[in-house]
Amino acid sequence: MLDINNLKKSDFGYELPEELIAQEPVEPRNSSRLMVIDRKTGGISHDRFYNLCNHLKKGDTLVVNDSRVLPARIYGERVPGGSFIEFLLLEPRKTDVWEILCRPGKKAKIGTRFSFGGGLLTAEIVDVLEDGNRVAKFFYDGGSLYSILDEIGQMPLPPYITKKLEDKERYQTVYSRQTGSAAAPTAGLHFTKEQLADLETRGINIARVTLHVGIGTFRPVKEELVSQHKMHSEFYSLPPETAEIINRTKESGGRVIAVGTTSCRTLESVKKKLGKIAEDSGSTDIFIYPGYEFSAIDGLITNFHLPESTLIMLVSAFAGYDNTMRAYKIAVEERYRFFSFGDAMLII
Repeated sequence: MLDINNLKKSDFGYELPEELIAQEPVEPRNSSRLMVIDRKTGGISHDRFYNLCNHLKKGDTLVVNDSRVLPARIYGERVPGGSFIEFLLLEPRKTDVWEILCRPGKKAKIGTRFSFGGGLLTAEIVDVLEDGNRVAKFFYDGGSLYSILDEIGQMPLPPYITKKLEDKERYQTVYSRQTGSAAAPTAGLHFTKEQLADLETRGINIARVTLHVGIGTFRPVKEELVSQHKMHSEFYSLPPETAEIINRTKESGGRVIAVGTTSCRTLESVKKKLGKIAEDSGSTDIFIYPGYEFSAIDGLITNFHLPESTLIMLVSAFAGYDNTMRAYKIAVEERYRFFSFGDAMLII
């Protein structure tokens, strides 16, 4: 039996055949499979994402994360010298100054300059941090850093995806608009614009929040005791119109269903901070694992996550540990596709 007060990282492990790790998205987006879990009974059924409407009710609200992924991986060369360098932009420090990961790091000493995109973009290393990350200042003529990254940057796909992504928009949700994430809020990748419009015609509300996914989402839990893990901090914003929709939904007896763990963490962070759902923005490092009492959401749409990750811990907290681990076992047996480009799960 699971000891809530002594949770171990290994409690959230499971065996996953490598061939079940999705290397590319399905077409169309909403043709992915959908596992539906009743968190009260543990009952499991199987469907397709395009039938999501059959599991929702008029008056329900889907809360989506409209963060847009920055094409933050760039390849260039040292100036002078011409030797290869790879940058991954992590987060801005101030205008055109970013904390980065770079490879090979030994070539990125303070004062070293690099060129990208045939000179469209140049950078100078201005600091080396304790953890080995660098701080770089970027230079360009005209436009903005974001527009240049759109032109020359590559998507920072997770390390388990080894196949090149031909269309960068397939690692963006169709409703993305606030640039700033280092990874996609992948539960939303299943939606098409047409499906969202259809849901709204059926009386299902679509509300937006923003949480910019940090690179820490790829970092494994290192501590064996779950309670000792420290979450990375991420920026979030909940606009007033979303607060109004959510509160109206609750008052009328509808359900608030978070699309993805990022939307879930945003809503729960605001409720924990303010005691209610209202307009808010800031940074959150909320860590949700079994034992957590949810107060903002009634349902969750999510993908199938890595073993021993903070994401499967959050799902276990919401669906119940036994329900979650059983669902993952069934997903492997039924050959569901896993991780960012994989299939979906609806927990209600």
